[in-house]
This record gives sequence, C-alpha cells and structure tokens, in this order.
Amino acid sequence: MTDLDLRCYFVTGAGEPDIIVETARAAAQGGAGIIQVRSKPISARDLYDLGLSVVTAVHEVNPDTRVLIDDRVDVALALKPHGVAGVHIGQDDLNPRVARNLLGPDAIIGLTTGTLELVEAANDYADVLDYIGAGPFRDTPTKNSGRTPLGLEGYPALVEASQLPVVAIGDVTVDDTENLARTGVDGVAIVRGIMNADDPRDYVERVVHGFDRGRN
Repeated sequence: MTDLDLRCYFVTGAGEPDIIVETARAAAQGGAGIIQVRSKPISARDLYDLGLSVVTAVHEVNPDTRVLIDDRVDVALALKPHGVAGVHIGQDDLNPRVARNLLGPDAIIGLTTGTLELVEAANDYADVLDYIGAGPFRDTPTKNSGRTPLGLEGYPALVEASQLPVVAIGDVTVDDTENLARTGVDGVAIVRGIMNADDPRDYVERVVHGFDRGRN
C-alpha cells in the first residue's frame, strides 16, 4: 500500500463548481494530503467534470496531493488517466475487492466505518483497502450516518482494533485536530471548516500543524 499523508483530508462540499475547485486548489497549497471530490446530490457526468477540474487545479500547485472520488468507482476509473488516485466507498457501494480489481494495485481505496463492528469487518479487506474513515466524531449536517457520535473517547478502541489507518470525520474543526491526533488516528477529514474558511490554505496549514503537535 502507498504511503499516505492523511493528516488533513479535505472532503469537498456542495457549492458552485468554481468555488469548489478554487477551495481545493487552496487546500492543496496548504498541504492537504488527500482531497475527496464529493458534492451530493450530483450526477455521474457532473462528478466527472468536477473531478477533472479539481485534479487539474490541485496538481498544478501540489502534485503530491492525492485526489479521490466519493462513492463512484466508475467515475474514478474514468478519471484515472487524468491523475485521480482512487475512490472512497461507503458500506453500500461496490465491494472493496471489486473496486480494487477495477482500479488496479496502485489506486487508493478508503472505506467508511464508524462502529467497532464495521472496523472489524473492514479488517477482512485490509489487503485491498488503504485506510478507513470513522465517524461521526460529532453530529454533522453534512451527512446523516445514523451512527452515535464517537467523541474523543470513541477513537482509541477503533484505532486499536483496526489493521488500517483511521481517519476521523464528522464536524471536525481545526480546534479538534490536536486532541484527535492524541487518540491515535492517522488523520482528520474536514468538510465545512475548509469549505467555509476565509482562507482555506491557512486553515489547512493550521490543521496540519495542530495534528503534528498532538501526534508528537
């Protein structure tokens, strides 16, 4: 599996495509290791167009930032020649082994979890997954998972149980990153904090520095 910088994982939110692309560009300049293109509800064609614009803008400023597509393995596969690195799938999306067979050995594949049972089930796919997302950290209007928020105290057990790197998600802000890093997670995923920031580049830089402080 590829070495991943998961410290600051930006998930794009809903909005005008131009704003999403410019926010992604700024996040990459700030050092976001992963940018997941998600803008629900969205058609496959529009997701393709948005993903192409994002990966082009991001790699102009930071070729090391990996761009993933949310849910749609077909769109990720179509954008692979353009530099998209992989996909993040949910529990109801394609089986991780099918996704790996389609996208190949070099693709990055993440899976949504959030309970001990889901984390343990993800271990069965540790040979084809690169990381898991675990949340919600706290309730968030961005996505209703139906799962109980984990809080800081919920992560150490999941980290211990997981054979894969763990990324915390769910209304995470820059002020949470240091404390979340202390729980043992490998990174934090942020949607609204970065999308709504006056200066997304500065916001991402502060997330990375906060995470490093907590981890050290």
